Amino acid sequence: MRVLGVDPGLTRCGVGVVEGVAGRPLTMVGVGVVRTPADADLGHRLVAVEQGIERWLDEHRPERVAVERVFSQHNVRTVMGTAQASAVAILCASRRGIPVALHTPSEVKAAVTGSGRADKAQVGAMVTRLLRLAAPPKPADAADALALAICHIWRAPAQNRLQQAVADHASRGPRPPAPHPSKGRTA
Repeated sequence: MRVLGVDPGLTRCGVGVVEGVAGRPLTMVGVGVVRTPADADLGHRLVAVEQGIERWLDEHRPERVAVERVFSQHNVRTVMGTAQASAVAILCASRRGIPVALHTPSEVKAAVTGSGRADKAQVGAMVTRLLRLAAPPKPADAADALALAICHIWRAPAQNRLQQAVADHASRGPRPPAPHPSKGRTA
């Protein structure tokens, strides 16, 4: 499976492509950052993020896109920019029919490092190790994008089985309640 991980941001939007399957060594296909000038108009920045993500989709042809789920922070301006960049990534993938998954930062950290409270340096070190790189990708946004892709590759099989089980259950329709264990017994 080839996954494009996106660590959304308006100034720096991390992008990284990882290929592989759960339980096997993974391969980094590409990593980088889509940058926009902080002093540019919001509309122009969003267009630049869109164009950058479209280039990555064209060049690497991922089967899935994994985007960091935006979470509440203290700085509302930062959250808004992150949410807007996230929406652009989701739109670009969805326009092409590429499935998108959202992963929380703690979910990604836990998948890659074993701890949902890992810091950026720990995530970078584990991404470096897991992908057998010479050095951690810079800036941290790039390493985070690779971590998102890794997380998705590792978690997708379980998520797919769960979704299939839910779909199978729903297709069977409602079932009558099971009889109470004490009813119908004779002493």
